[in-house]
Amino acid sequence: MVSQLAGPASLVLSASVARRYFLDGRSKTEIAEEFGLSRFKVARLIETARATGLVRIEIGHRGLIDVDLSARVQDAFGLEHAVVVDAPEGSTDDVRRQLGQVAAELLAEITGPDDVLGVAWSRSVGAMARALPRLAAVPVVQLTGAITLPDGDETSIDVVRDVARAAGGPAYVFYAPFALPDAATAQALRRQREVALAFAQLPRVTKAVVGVGLWAPGRSTLYDTAREADRAQLTRRGVCAEVSGVFLTADGEPVHAGLSERTIGIDAEQMRAIPEVIAIPYGVEKVAAGRAALRSGLVHGLVTHRAFAQALLDG
Repeated sequence: MVSQLAGPASLVLSASVARRYFLDGRSKTEIAEEFGLSRFKVARLIETARATGLVRIEIGHRGLIDVDLSARVQDAFGLEHAVVVDAPEGSTDDVRRQLGQVAAELLAEITGPDDVLGVAWSRSVGAMARALPRLAAVPVVQLTGAITLPDGDETSIDVVRDVARAAGGPAYVFYAPFALPDAATAQALRRQREVALAFAQLPRVTKAVVGVGLWAPGRSTLYDTAREADRAQLTRRGVCAEVSGVFLTADGEPVHAGLSERTIGIDAEQMRAIPEVIAIPYGVEKVAAGRAALRSGLVHGLVTHRAFAQALLDG
């Protein structure tokens, strides 16, 4: 039953069902077939939407989540989950904090005891980790090596440990840099016990949370810490975005380059095998990167803010 305390995924599902029924004129049977629900479940969602005020003259929800825009993004890109935060466009820190809070609520809502979580480092994922309530007791797997920033923000290890504390399950963490000076050193580190153990868990990962970076100065931590030669090579090869070290063109095609050989992190095929990958992009200047991530087929869920979501739809 949907209530004012329902999680983000339930609110978006209710809005999507209500939108089909009240605005698009679809029958309950048609809606049930589209969403893989029973007709009884659809009827209950519609009735609850009316009873709780989710549906009045228009579809809306008084809260942090723009349910109508969320449903439109989810429909437009065929996503498993899309949650758009109705946040004022304030400072980057404020937007990131609000996205982290809502992403934490979404992850808590959709994580069950049979899941295995994969966590990649990004500032937005770090904000989510700090806001997490108690999760089901599930394993947590580190997906990328560490980047230690001069401003003192957490490394990937800190983020994985924060998520594991919320989950209470085992944490597969390793102490290795994200990028190494040469491929031979990276290859040797991948054989190191903790790294190998973490990456042996990848076939078990059912849900992962990642950030999205635009391949440009100040828009990707990996870009800012990469060598100039690597930046130039990837730019020449049409790289527009990076998702936890997976490089993508504007069309969403993965690019394997020299830097890929020197990174300790999940690759495109390993990410593609994960049933649900949730990205937390923010900043309208990164919309091209967000679009590339969605086109890649690697990302199945999105938590973002209103301006970013609207720009995605307008593009």
